[in-house]
Amino acid sequence: MRFFLTGATGFLGGALARHLCAAGHEVHALVRQPRAAEHLAALGVMIHEGDVTDRNSLRVPMEGADGVFHVAGWYKLGIRDRESAVNINIEGTRNVLDVMRELRIPKGVYTSTLAVNSDTRGQVVDETYRFAGRHVSLYDWSKSEAHKVALQHINEGLPLVIVQPGVIYGPGDTSGVRTTLLQYLQRKLPAVPAKATYCWAHIDDEARGHALAMERGEPGRNYFLAGPVHTLVEALDIAASFTGIPPPRVRLPSGVLKAIPGDDELGLERRKRFVGLTLIHYDYDEIVKVTGQPASWLAPAGSIS
Repeated sequence: MRFFLTGATGFLGGALARHLCAAGHEVHALVRQPRAAEHLAALGVMIHEGDVTDRNSLRVPMEGADGVFHVAGWYKLGIRDRESAVNINIEGTRNVLDVMRELRIPKGVYTSTLAVNSDTRGQVVDETYRFAGRHVSLYDWSKSEAHKVALQHINEGLPLVIVQPGVIYGPGDTSGVRTTLLQYLQRKLPAVPAKATYCWAHIDDEARGHALAMERGEPGRNYFLAGPVHTLVEALDIAASFTGIPPPRVRLPSGVLKAIPGDDELGLERRKRFVGLTLIHYDYDEIVKVTGQPASWLAPAGSIS
């Protein structure tokens, strides 16, 4: 099959491009800087220069596609760049989905995030949950607005599936998760937040989950494409079981965050960066429905079991 893909030079988009090529599909990737995609071109990915903020650059590479994967997004923590967040995450999503509708593409998969639900404060939620309140960061807010754009297109008849990853880790990661794990491996991580909780997924599982969402996902549905919940403390305990490196003994209570200055958005960003990500708890059942089987998300190999 022929697929159109945004975000191919990123962590998740690159893994998805490799997965689709390995499965024998024809992949057309929209990239801002073709030189950054030379490694993908070597695999057979067709590279098209363009940008999700430029609607005209989307039409030619998307035309004739059997499916669209919109993975590209603006992801920054601690940086207040509202213009980029709006142009890329919100308006970029609108552009991709508008052109998909215009070209009558049979199916699409949009990569949202669990972060649109902010902090559920321990409540276990499913895909029907809708957060109504102040988001923790500019990123969370912009992705929430983009999620609404996707839902609007679905309500207007677009054959779109929404997937919502949580924390993704593995080779090629450049996020704060990588920094934390490297500090742990280097024995330079002095302390960890006692209650910081995430849904963990290995990058290979996440790429496969996106492909399965295209293959099996029901248009009009959104799926939590994330692993079971583990605190950061638990994750490092699991890592210690096969690395032999003990995790930090110092566990910071949530009250420590109150000492971090700032009541504005920048202050919220500082707190979020301090703990890593939002504290979230999610229902695991839907992941099994999409993939057809549970996953060993924190195993060293990071593969579907």
